Amino acid sequence: MITIPVYTFAKWQVKEGQLDTVLGLLAEVGQKSAAEKGNLFYKVHQSNTDANTLVLFEGYVDEEAVQEHRNAPYFQNIVVGQIVPLLESREVILASEVLF
Repeated sequence: MITIPVYTFAKWQVKEGQLDTVLGLLAEVGQKSAAEKGNLFYKVHQSNTDANTLVLFEGYVDEEAVQEHRNAPYFQNIVVGQIVPLLESREVILASEVLF
């Protein structure tokens, strides 16, 4: 069976005054995500021009691994329950690499 890696690009605009809280929560999310069987990597980037803009770049072995990540109790509790309310906006793009 062939598996196709799936990559997640997420742009988060953090509400003013909430950046430290979000980054603290993301540290735990990053550790738990990286420990998942289907995770290839989990990286958090911060805009050079707007500190409240975060870009998450994640890799998973396949679509099933992405769904397992999103359904994990820690993801639902920390990301959905605690971080999302601290964001002005959130854009998530799932993509697969174009092979030439």
